[in-house]
This record gives sequence, structure tokens and C-alpha cells, in this order.
Amino acid sequence: MGFFRKLPRRHLMKINILQGAFLPVPPSKGGAIEAAWHSLGREFARRGHEVTHVSSMAPDLPNEETVGDVKYTRVRGANAVSNRYLLKLLEFPYVLRARKVMASADILVTHAFWAPILFPKENCGKLYVHVGRYPKGQLRLYQKASRFQVPSKSIEDISKGQIPAQACKVKTLPYPLTWQPSQKENLNHKEKVILYAGRIHPEKGVESLLQAWGKLPKEIARGWTLRIVGPWKEEQGGGGKRFRDRLGRILKTGHNKVDFIEPLFDRDELKKEMERATFFFYPSEAKDGETFGLAVLEAMSCGCIPVVSELPCFTDFISFGNEGFCLNESKNINMEDAISAALAKVITLEECQKRETGIAAWNRSKEYELERVAQAYLDDFLTILQEE
Repeated sequence: MGFFRKLPRRHLMKINILQGAFLPVPPSKGGAIEAAWHSLGREFARRGHEVTHVSSMAPDLPNEETVGDVKYTRVRGANAVSNRYLLKLLEFPYVLRARKVMASADILVTHAFWAPILFPKENCGKLYVHVGRYPKGQLRLYQKASRFQVPSKSIEDISKGQIPAQACKVKTLPYPLTWQPSQKENLNHKEKVILYAGRIHPEKGVESLLQAWGKLPKEIARGWTLRIVGPWKEEQGGGGKRFRDRLGRILKTGHNKVDFIEPLFDRDELKKEMERATFFFYPSEAKDGETFGLAVLEAMSCGCIPVVSELPCFTDFISFGNEGFCLNESKNINMEDAISAALAKVITLEECQKRETGIAAWNRSKEYELERVAQAYLDDFLTILQEE
């Protein structure tokens, strides 16, 4: 990745960023993709580029405003639902409304499903498709795209396999940290907390984590707390009330301490939770869903030791054994047993090893600081603008 450098004025660009139909920007209701592109947009604007975000309306936000040097336009979106086919249908009218308010630009960044099909190529600028979800065949529909930007090497390989004729347009650029890494001296004040922060959804492995924690021998778990933070409502991307109630029943059968915390959409508050925790467990079972794992990287920037499932996207920024640990699943070991083994292993590590691993994770996260990642995106924008 390139380091920060001020671009000459002749290379200043007009950059439009079109989000999906379900969450507003700034990310007042969560969303990793929304948080990442909000941070990137502000950094682009700080360097003199003209940036406009288009996203879903929210009751607490005006339809149009300019904050700092970034313009925000919001149009009527939709509430998220669990059915992915219905999600696509709900996003269709949102993209049509966004098209009506979208100004001309040099670059149009979008992860909205219909935008690469419905937006005219002539005046929207170079179409920069952000593949923020696991691709399921839709990329071959995006003939107008100048770039397919993916956040991890594993998604790059999958994308190239789906669009071999356009494989040269696929490029890996990661998400940035949306905040500055914690100060090194703050890494010495860890509590006996195991944290999960993310959507409370079946695909995230939260149920297996709760079951494993509840059955962990008391002599190992003594003094430790499992803290779970995130949205459970379906319209916020969670598993809904039935899933929450199911987790509640599991809680009643366990004998170790668990704190359930409502979603923290305030980024400062979320960072404080990560700074307190010693371990960050992310047992995602979304084999066809995870593309990067921004929450894991953010936890690492706070000195949390990541313990993650065996999904290839995590290997882009975690060297297992040095900066974190992997849940070793196999045909003979299910997720719950893998989590149980990992919990027993990491809790009983020597304190010096916990500290060394936390510092190693923190050091690795600094490779993804906003200024460095934003420069890589700007360089790529210029590359595709100069291609034709």
C-alpha cells in the first residue's frame, strides 16, 4: 500500500459513493461497509476531492447536508429482511431514486446490487464496484464496471473465477481502520473479558459461542466475562426476536458470566469496549458471507487477541500463532467443541504470552490505518481514469 502524499490539484476528482438501501451514512445504525466508506469518503475530501455520499434516509438525519467537506444525500430506502432475494427486490426502487439525485462524477463507488446495471455509463463516471458481499454470480451482469474492488485475496480468487473474461478488472484493496489504533500504553489495562461484537445472527456463530462458554469448567472461566455486543433486530441485520429468545434460553442453562449489551452504534463507545477486552472471539460460520472481518481488525487495533473461525479472509491480516488464533474445525469437531477448546487454551495462556500476542495484533493492524488505505484507493481511481 502507498503512503500518504498530497495529489497535485489537476488530479483532484469528483467521487460519488452510493451505499445500499438499508442503512444511512454516517453509520448511525451500524454497518461495516457503511463505516468503512464513510471514513474513506471523509479522508478523500480532506485531501481536496469532491465527495458525495448517497444513502438511505433516516428519521434523525436530514435528506441533504454537508458535514465538513462531504455532501450527504439521502433517499428513501427500505428495512432489511432475512430473505436475500427479497432484499434485492427492495433495493431496486432505491437505486432508481438514487439515480435521479446523483450528480455527474469521475468515479462512482457502489455496492448496491442494481446500480451497475441501472446507472448510465456516460455521466456517472467510472463504475467502481465494491464487492462487499460474497459474490453469488451477479458480477457477470456488470458489464459497465471499470473495476471490481474486493476486500480480501480469497474474494479476489472467487471473483476472478466467476468473471474470467474480466479478471483483469478485479483488484484487492482492504477496508481501512475507521479509527486510530489505541495508544500502546493503553494495552496494559486489559480486563478479563472475552468480547464478541457484531450482528447477533445465526451465521455469526454466536449460539455456538454461548453454548461453549456456558459449559466451560468453572475453574477455567472463574473471574472472566463473556460480553456480547450487537444488533439482534432483523431490520438491523440481526437474526430477529426468535433467535434472540433462543439465545436467552441457552443463557439460562450456562453457569458462567455473560453480559449482553445493546448495539453500540457510537464508534467511541465500541472502541472502549474493545480496549477493555483481552480476547475477541469471532466464530463466524458464514462460509459464503464473510469477505474481510472489519470488526476483527478493529479489535486488533485495540490490542485484543483475535480468535476467529477457519475462513480464508482472516488470513489476510492474521498470522495464526503470532497475532491471534484459529478455531480448528474439522469433520470430527463441530464449532461448539472448537470454541470450547480455544477458550480453554487462550484463557490459560501465560500473561506474558497474552501481552505479546496482543501487541503483535496491534502492530499488524497499523498496516490498515486510514491514510495508507485511502491513498491506495485514490491511486487506483487514477489508474482506471487514465486507462481509456
